[in-house]
Amino acid sequence: MATTHEGIEGLKRMPVYPEIGIVFDATSAYAHKAHDAVLRADGKQVVDLTPAAIGPFTVPPVNMTAHLDQPNVNMVTCGGQATIPMVAAVAQVAKVHYAEIVASVSSRSAGPGTRANIDEFTRTTARAIEAVGGAAHGKAIIILNPAEPPMIMRDTVFTLSEVADEDTIRASVEAMVRKVQDYVPGYRLKQEVQFERFGDNSKLKIPGMGEFTGLKTSIYLEVEGAGDYLPAYSGNLDIMTAAAKATGELLAEKLLAREQVAG
Repeated sequence: MATTHEGIEGLKRMPVYPEIGIVFDATSAYAHKAHDAVLRADGKQVVDLTPAAIGPFTVPPVNMTAHLDQPNVNMVTCGGQATIPMVAAVAQVAKVHYAEIVASVSSRSAGPGTRANIDEFTRTTARAIEAVGGAAHGKAIIILNPAEPPMIMRDTVFTLSEVADEDTIRASVEAMVRKVQDYVPGYRLKQEVQFERFGDNSKLKIPGMGEFTGLKTSIYLEVEGAGDYLPAYSGNLDIMTAAAKATGELLAEKLLAREQVAG
């Protein structure tokens, strides 16, 4: 695979550029807007690893095959890739009124692009929690943890849903974890899924939403990187590249199939 750290101009100077069909952009949300316009004009299909969110959100175990014909697909964020499958797993069982995720990553694994795009991270992830995860309302928080030695990525997912069978939700979550582990082996539940019911005698007040009655589900995750190129604590980076790779492989299969038919 041809790679460059010199942006779109460096890519266009590469001799293989005319032959490239799919481009992975891991720059920044601001830069991607300009890159997307150039790449589309040149007939390239784009996998966006920034939170620019120009194309439709793609989270492999939830909707990997939904947007293969789109000129640009967006991989949301590292926090989105880790947590949206869990929101979707609950939503498969019960209607989710609200979902909130907290992504905590080592400050050492947060590069300048991540630091510059924190506002985009929270907005894009929240929108994808709704569009892909299936929650009526979504909220996202990111924490850059300066702990030494560096901690691995940890994510917390809270959902407020209609009351449903807890064992069925737990089974749905565990099945979704296994799907993510197919391409991110270091993805795992930190502890058992937790439940809390709110009814007539116990109500939860949500700012802007009023009183909630139903089921609160709490899911605690950690994502350990493969440690083959990046440090093992960089699970946030591994899950993004792994999700993009899985999506890119499907895009390539479809692109090659079209070329064979045309040829």
